[in-house]
Amino acid sequence: MAAILRASADGPVRIMFPMVSTLSETRAARERVNKVMERLRRAGKPFDEQLQIGIMIEVPAAVELAPRLASEVDFFSIGTNDLTQYVMAADRANPKLQKLSDPFHPAVLRMIARTIEAAHEANIRVGMCGAMAGNPQAIPILVGLGLDEFSMPARDIAEFKLVTRRLSHSTCRLLATAVIRLDSSKAVHERVMSFLAQLEQDTSAS
Repeated sequence: MAAILRASADGPVRIMFPMVSTLSETRAARERVNKVMERLRRAGKPFDEQLQIGIMIEVPAAVELAPRLASEVDFFSIGTNDLTQYVMAADRANPKLQKLSDPFHPAVLRMIARTIEAAHEANIRVGMCGAMAGNPQAIPILVGLGLDEFSMPARDIAEFKLVTRRLSHSTCRLLATAVIRLDSSKAVHERVMSFLAQLEQDTSAS
């Protein structure tokens, strides 16, 4: 912890805690950071006093508590791989459960929507890591839900830019509102593919 804080004196650094389920965990983590900060102050060691502290939203309990958790931290990051696994009770490493382990399931999308809403109500930013953030089908949904930051492998950035430059926030918002009301992953995928096909057609026509 001290090494991370000291590194913040030389450039932008944020601390993020994973697998948070309760307010007490969040407060304990923040208190631990504060204690290390105080020790560095007494030792005269520089660090970024405004360093941001955030948490991963990866379990349903964190989504349920998101409005309270948002008041305790500076940012959220949604971990869709684990969140999907826990929402759907489907081990993503088990090939027999692969159909259930789909972040496009409306139950997962609603969890994502609630998390983003809670973050924005508290005026904090919310990002996403995991495979979904770099999935071209997910981009218009996540833009429509208001996601602030996308984390993805470098290989996915070019396609991400290609898709996003064709999007309008208003149409994405309409899509997101529609898909979270659907009743299956299959229906969501079909709706998004139709949306992207229409987008491609409109772009070609113009």
